[in-house]
Amino acid sequence: MDINYNELVQLAIFTRQRAYAPYSNFKVGAYLLDANDECYYGCNIENASYSATICAERGAFMQAVSVGARKFKAICIVGGLDEITDFCYPCGVCLQFMSEFCDGDFQIVLYNGKEIRVHTLDELLPHRFNKDQLK
Repeated sequence: MDINYNELVQLAIFTRQRAYAPYSNFKVGAYLLDANDECYYGCNIENASYSATICAERGAFMQAVSVGARKFKAICIVGGLDEITDFCYPCGVCLQFMSEFCDGDFQIVLYNGKEIRVHTLDELLPHRFNKDQLK
């Protein structure tokens, strides 16, 4: 799987600038790569009720799925308050959401402002509930 991680990081950083985070000021950008090398983006969009907030990762997947994409290679996630200074791991809801469309080797690319770290979905959510349990 040939993925340009540096390019994904730069696109996620750009997308992070579009985040709407007036309550937490924690802005997140995500860039999603499908099996055909098409890219989709998402940023977190907060809501005063908090529970209606949409994470960047799910936003990217919603954009992709809404145009017909169903197979994915990788997602890059960057986030932080003013600057990106730590790795921004996806929340449990986003990991579960990813597992609906991604195999265990799906790559989750993180950036802390200095280095890139890559995990698989299996590493971050090893015992996920998925459609196979419903058969």
